[in-house]
Amino acid sequence: MNNVCPLCNSLEEMQVVCEHCQIPMKDCGKIVDHLDQYSAYEDIDTLKLADGDEQSLKNGICLHVFVCPSCFLETTVPIKEWIT
Repeated sequence: MNNVCPLCNSLEEMQVVCEHCQIPMKDCGKIVDHLDQYSAYEDIDTLKLADGDEQSLKNGICLHVFVCPSCFLETTVPIKEWIT
């Protein structure tokens, strides 16, 4: 079985609203893609060990970064992965 993030794989969309501006925030992808210039090419299960959530691998969570295009507020949203 594999875990699949519905946002990373364009299977689902999610709207997160900026708490300051009240406008939709932009999904900037999974948090581990922002660790360094090569992290997008690394094994996701290994990277999840450094994503800031000690249980993300065990619980099937993909942490996404959302940014407000107006005020640049940044927030991290846990996305439940689908089991395939």
